[in-house]
Amino acid sequence: QVQLVESGGGLVQPGGSLRLSCAASGSRFSIYTMAWYRQAPGKQRELVASITSDGSTNYADSVKGRFTISRDNAKNTVYLQMNSLKPEDTAVYYCNRYYRPSDWGQGTQVTVSS
Repeated sequence: QVQLVESGGGLVQPGGSLRLSCAASGSRFSIYTMAWYRQAPGKQRELVASITSDGSTNYADSVKGRFTISRDNAKNTVYLQMNSLKPEDTAVYYCNRYYRPSDWGQGTQVTVSS
């Protein structure tokens, strides 16, 4: 139903930061609970963070205190600010609706390595 375009990934050193963006199409973006997911090689996709229409957030234990999810409804965009990055954060990061996921986008690669 919605198109999703992730961007902002790249190669960073441990301890570094990145901000990911997810641009979504559609006129009902503001009512959706949105989420960021990631998938590392050989592992299943896992939920990283979610944010409701009223701004309530949840985080996986592995990223709590380091990552911050936010949204700008006027721009149909969800963000993931990632600080204090660790090598185990290396993965392809995707965004999607939480309750009724649409087709998955291309994702954006995050590589944390020294």
